[in-house]
Amino acid sequence: MIKSRFAPSPTGYLHIGSLRTALFAYLFAKKKNGQFLLRIEDTDRERFVEGSLKNILDSFAWVNIVIDEGVILENDNIIQKGENGPYIQSERLDIYQKYIKELLEKNNAYYCFCSKERLDEMRAIQEANKHATGYDGYCRNLSKDEVAQKLAKNEKFVIRMKMPDNGLTVLEDMIRGKVEFKNELFDDQVLIKSDGFPTYHFAVVVDDHLMGITHVIRAEEWLPSTPKHVVLYHMFGWKVPQFAHLSLLINEKKQKLSKRNGDVSVVDYVKKGYLPEAFVNFIAFLGWNPGDDREFFSMSELEKEFDFAKVGKAPAVFNLEKLNWYNKQYIMKMSAVELSERCRSFYAEKNVDIKDFDLTRVVALEQGRANTLLEIVENTSFIFSENIYEADLLVWKKSDKIKTKENLQLTLNFLQDFSGVWSREELEVGVLAWIKDKGLGNGDVLWPMRVALSGLNNSPGPLEIAGVLGKEKTLARIKIAVDKI
Repeated sequence: MIKSRFAPSPTGYLHIGSLRTALFAYLFAKKKNGQFLLRIEDTDRERFVEGSLKNILDSFAWVNIVIDEGVILENDNIIQKGENGPYIQSERLDIYQKYIKELLEKNNAYYCFCSKERLDEMRAIQEANKHATGYDGYCRNLSKDEVAQKLAKNEKFVIRMKMPDNGLTVLEDMIRGKVEFKNELFDDQVLIKSDGFPTYHFAVVVDDHLMGITHVIRAEEWLPSTPKHVVLYHMFGWKVPQFAHLSLLINEKKQKLSKRNGDVSVVDYVKKGYLPEAFVNFIAFLGWNPGDDREFFSMSELEKEFDFAKVGKAPAVFNLEKLNWYNKQYIMKMSAVELSERCRSFYAEKNVDIKDFDLTRVVALEQGRANTLLEIVENTSFIFSENIYEADLLVWKKSDKIKTKENLQLTLNFLQDFSGVWSREELEVGVLAWIKDKGLGNGDVLWPMRVALSGLNNSPGPLEIAGVLGKEKTLARIKIAVDKI
């Protein structure tokens, strides 16, 4: 059975690039009727960030990535599910000790007692001589007696792998094809740190094997380390999984995505009101393409269509304009009822009291205009509380305050006597006919009316707003504008 995984470190909130990696691993597994596993790699205790694990799981739930095995969120509680656990590396230390012992017994690993001072001096000499930096193998050939004596003295140590010093390590990458590495270019990687915790390079191999991972999908930054992992598989006599190393994500300026250059955490986009289905659709196209002109895919459609043969090697550009376009398209296709429900929590976040309004009609004002749910909420805030504006904003183009005040009063009089159904459609018919009958200009009437109702330079049309506000509030705001000017 095909099994892929995502194995983040809880050192911060889930990054967009990490979500793409997880999504591609998930889609590949689903396409092959396989399983998707989530493992937490928390051996770097110094960089652990409280709350980051919950954030990762919440982000997965938001985009509807369903975890078959591993660390999952159930009724808002973090639990572990499956027969290959624990799925949190810090709970697997006994397992790593068992397998490092095996490597030591096979003479494929060794104790290294080099002090930090010696390692720093070695690196400084290498850099001064313009040599490649890396461990020089000083402890590689210590005798068993020497090792025993140092251990008896409780000398501090790490455990390193014995990397072959000749030959090639070859792997077939699902994206990059055949990749070859000269073994002599790699130093002896630390496998167990002085605190007893495994390094990423050791734990990832042991865990992927024991958890039955058949395909390892990860960022291209791990490609240079992959030969070490392949060698470890061979040392244990284990089958090497298939690898796929995804290209970098960059911004429009061809820079690597970073907090310095914009939002990079998934939660940032959740808070801004991007729709999860739009976000997934957009993220899927960062490196993958169906090979035709289709642009809209649901998660279930992506599960059927995804193929690494259509994933490119070149860096993928995170284009915010394109994301906004996707989100706007999904907003426009959504029913006003569902859209209002999606916006409800954003109004609550802004402490907006919505109980006296038909929220469906409110959000419909911005459904064809806004890029995000948060924009809808912010752009309709004038409905719930009046904006403060300058009287000059009421004046249309070449008109003046006197004429504007006169037109506002005429509009107020007409609307007070309006006997039709108070809706955008009925108001549009009645007001436009009245304007024509009076020989007035549309702009001379509708511009000051719109400003009076919204207090904004840019907003939905006045008759749309009036339909949502209702007759009483509409008349009250126009009356305020008459008095103001």
